[in-house]
Amino acid sequence: MSSSATGANVSDRPISPDTTRVAWVGTGVMGQSMAGHLLAAGYALTVYNRTASKAEGLVSRGATLAESPRAAAAAADVIFLMVGFPSDVRSTSLDPSTGALAGLAPGGVLVDMTTSDPTLAAEIAEAAAAKGCAAVDAPVSGGDRGARNATLSIFAGGDAAVVARLAPLFKLMGNALYMGGPGAGQRAKLGNQIAIASTMVGLVEGMVYAHKAGLDVAKWLEAISTGAAGSKSLDLYGKRMLERDMAAGFYVRHFVKDLGICLSECQAMGLALPGLALAHQLYVSLLAHGEGGLGTQALILAIERLNNTCLDKKPE
Repeated sequence: MSSSATGANVSDRPISPDTTRVAWVGTGVMGQSMAGHLLAAGYALTVYNRTASKAEGLVSRGATLAESPRAAAAAADVIFLMVGFPSDVRSTSLDPSTGALAGLAPGGVLVDMTTSDPTLAAEIAEAAAAKGCAAVDAPVSGGDRGARNATLSIFAGGDAAVVARLAPLFKLMGNALYMGGPGAGQRAKLGNQIAIASTMVGLVEGMVYAHKAGLDVAKWLEAISTGAAGSKSLDLYGKRMLERDMAAGFYVRHFVKDLGICLSECQAMGLALPGLALAHQLYVSLLAHGEGGLGTQALILAIERLNNTCLDKKPE
């Protein structure tokens, strides 16, 4: 497709593999699977990753490797970001020399799927509009399993018509729900993280209690899974914790980042959420032990350390 098409033509054209070029920035644990679904559906895909070797799997399947987010955007009508921190979102989207918006043609759409700052999402949307483009904040929930299985929950914020137009792409990754204007997707995801944080604390505390009480923790998890204590967190992480599998589906360091954004939002709103603050501190303790590269299920380690116990040993 010619990149000389007018912004109006691009923005009005239905999205399909035959008419839409896609780019993806950030091919880590989540991004690689999500971008892979677009590639498998037949979309022409250009990718960029700070560590180029992490994009090799997608390139071997037919994606084109770009040298910067700007170059990736220049080859696309829709560009997705799935990076680590708000600072990464800012640089990959807004940097005047290498950022995606600098390369995106009028009528193009930037979709940030990173969990980031709602005020930054609004800033990006304003910058995109100023150059005849659109921006959508669309963070996700569901972890590495949801990314692999295309069952992610996607929280979309921005112009409703733009979000609706992106439906063919979102459907390849999961289920998208429109939450409101710019930043609303990020705020919905932050609420999701607040709910998960205390759920994880409750789950690991229950597991440590069951262990110290002499119960078979695997049988206990099975018993509670179909009752009121059942949860997605239990389904995703209960077995992993028992097997001491701390490999990251979602990094501790990224969860600490998310919870920190939540706390900043709460402070600005004058909102006291003590469960959130406690969970944040427990996860920060994992960073202090050098465990930021583990998955969020590593919270079990913090509660074990508090109680001088370990689930893979018999209780005293």
